[in-house]
Amino acid sequence: MTRTARLTFLLVAVLLLGAVGTGAVLHAAHRSGLRDQQQANGPTVRAGTVSLRPTTDRRLLVRNLAWGPHRDEIAAVPADDPRGPRTASGVKCLRFHAAAGTAICLQAVHGTLEDTYRAVVLDSHLRELHHFPAAGIPTRARVSPSGHLVAWTVFVSGDSYAGTDFSTRTAIVDTRTWAIDDNLETFHITKDGRPYHAADTNVWGVTFADDTRFYATLATGGHTYLVRGDVTARTLTTLHRNVECPSLSPDGTRIAYKKRVAGASPDAPWRLYVLDLRTMRETATAERRNIDDQALWADKSTLVYALPGDYGSDLWTVPADGTGTARRLMTSAVAPAYLG
Repeated sequence: MTRTARLTFLLVAVLLLGAVGTGAVLHAAHRSGLRDQQQANGPTVRAGTVSLRPTTDRRLLVRNLAWGPHRDEIAAVPADDPRGPRTASGVKCLRFHAAAGTAICLQAVHGTLEDTYRAVVLDSHLRELHHFPAAGIPTRARVSPSGHLVAWTVFVSGDSYAGTDFSTRTAIVDTRTWAIDDNLETFHITKDGRPYHAADTNVWGVTFADDTRFYATLATGGHTYLVRGDVTARTLTTLHRNVECPSLSPDGTRIAYKKRVAGASPDAPWRLYVLDLRTMRETATAERRNIDDQALWADKSTLVYALPGDYGSDLWTVPADGTGTARRLMTSAVAPAYLG
């Protein structure tokens, strides 16, 4: 190849790369612009009043992910019509949960150089009561059945539970006094019946039984454990191995959780299981896909959880007893909470 031919080839290659790069930027800009426009085939979302106050009808609150002016806002739908029109509250949250007239909303605070995060406790009208700085990227949030306690987990380093290179921080706040335990790793740990201390402990994914007792995940020594926590005594006690992101059933007898299964991809290691707390018997649900979420009990026999969707995440549901099949509940939604 002559010198002139080589130069011509190089020029053509540079022009092609430039065109591809420009096209990618324009496509990304176009797609970003569409996020502010309601999609013709998407769910109907309208601004309105969203309340946590008791009503005669059961409602489902979610973080709305449908493209349009109300993306990321907490929205409400009738629980018996989850694909119906959504009422958007105007309140934006990355993670959300609510119970008994109290909500916890994990938000991003957009700065000039970088984002910071905060945990905001909301009243029954979704108005701010109190907020706390959050140490990292929001990942889990729960409110106790009474509304007196709220908990949240953030990634202090890393942004995925799939590997080992991450660290979380979990906090619990009493909404009656605003007292905060800002790091559950400082609780006294009993592992396999003996006091335990290690530098690598990591705690996440609180689910409340009442205003004293809760369950969570403890990671240490390369293993994860279901722990029972006591807010008053500031203790964590291991109960069962290989449990992550637990969710307590309404009757307090079972835990839904994600379990790492043998032979699964390291990037998609979890399946959805249910643990009987009396017998410690595990039951695999009919959902066979990878679950990276803290499932929610829609009722005493049904689980709701998020899976990746076209616009972020969709909500799916499956029976808790291992029967049936998984089905899509809502598109473009995450962080569900049932009221009523």
